[in-house]
Amino acid sequence: MAVWSDTRDAIVIAGGGIAGLSLALALKQALGSGYSIMVADPALTKTSRPDNRAYAVAAAARAMLGALGIWDVIAATAQPMTEMIVSDSRSGDVVRPVFLTFDGEVEPGQPFAYMVGSAALTAALTDACDAAGVVLRAEGVAGFDSGDTGVTIRFAGGEDQVARLLVAADGARSKLREQAGIGWVGWDYGQSGLVATIAHERPHGGRAVEHFLPSGPFAILPLTDGGRFGHRSSIVWTERAENLPALLSLDEIDMLAEIERRFGLELGEIALESPVSAHPLGFGVARRFVAERLALLGDAAHLIHPIAGQGLNLGLKDVAALAETIVDAARLGLDPGTADVLEGYERARRFDTVAMGAVTDGLNRLFSNDATPLRLARDLGLGLVDRLPALKRFFIREAAGVAGAPPRLMRGEAL
Repeated sequence: MAVWSDTRDAIVIAGGGIAGLSLALALKQALGSGYSIMVADPALTKTSRPDNRAYAVAAAARAMLGALGIWDVIAATAQPMTEMIVSDSRSGDVVRPVFLTFDGEVEPGQPFAYMVGSAALTAALTDACDAAGVVLRAEGVAGFDSGDTGVTIRFAGGEDQVARLLVAADGARSKLREQAGIGWVGWDYGQSGLVATIAHERPHGGRAVEHFLPSGPFAILPLTDGGRFGHRSSIVWTERAENLPALLSLDEIDMLAEIERRFGLELGEIALESPVSAHPLGFGVARRFVAERLALLGDAAHLIHPIAGQGLNLGLKDVAALAETIVDAARLGLDPGTADVLEGYERARRFDTVAMGAVTDGLNRLFSNDATPLRLARDLGLGLVDRLPALKRFFIREAAGVAGAPPRLMRGEAL
């Protein structure tokens, strides 16, 4: 267990989720004993975190996890996506026409994404942080006071610590963002995402399916084999908020019947492998990503609809950009908590975040709609995209995170 060194050459990360732990590991591996790195989160006291969520980890994020030494730990539990199909129908339709099909490879032999369990990824990151010498403090950050030379961090138990930088990775309702006076632009979609693991008779073959239904998208995402029928998938079922109380009050048999109506019969008999959990959906973006001695990370900086499976990947792009910014500054002998350094991080992430938020918001509004003229127009659009290989390849590379000039970690390079 690493011991905290009370020094100004320190960085504290408030939030022990995947983004916060990834940043801590990247910084500690790159800066070594030159900096003390701490993750503070009350949830670190939990020996096991029940979590049935699974994430689509894009090719660039997979390269980053490889550079951090995490991928080899979780690779056996990661399911490659070999294909993705998109259909647009009503839940009662017997035939669901496929309007768009994506080959799952961004390059030959390189899937554009993998499905990874949240619990497995969090556990691997926690263990790696502990082994690398990151201080894991099972306590929340209650507040902070920033100054010219450092930030004084107040922990929930009353103790103060001084650091050069505080990173707020404390979620979409970030109290640290609020304390810094950073505004938030956002709205509630009036939808929730219902998440569960489903067992099924027939193999999925690595195929991901996105059914666009009037209440929102219903995604079937492939997982590694297992479960009572030998094969498993994760579902992310978007449903209108007003329907949620009735759905969550159903017993297991009736809930399974509702899922089966949307899941279809292609994979044979299905069964619930986990309870169904509900997560409210909304959009939000911080007006700034940095303040004095403070940087926002992940959901504290932005929140998007899961329609394109990019939420985690957007947060890991933040990690790669912030880690690169901090490490480069520290190696030049600069203070990584100064405004000049932090503004570089904001410039690197602001446009990409707003662009992805606009895309997911537009897609959700376009497809969570049953108006016949709009359905005809969007289905025509999907069909046109399906006939343009160059455009499909562009979309795949964007979704995989390999377009443009990603940060070094997302190219699989060490800092």
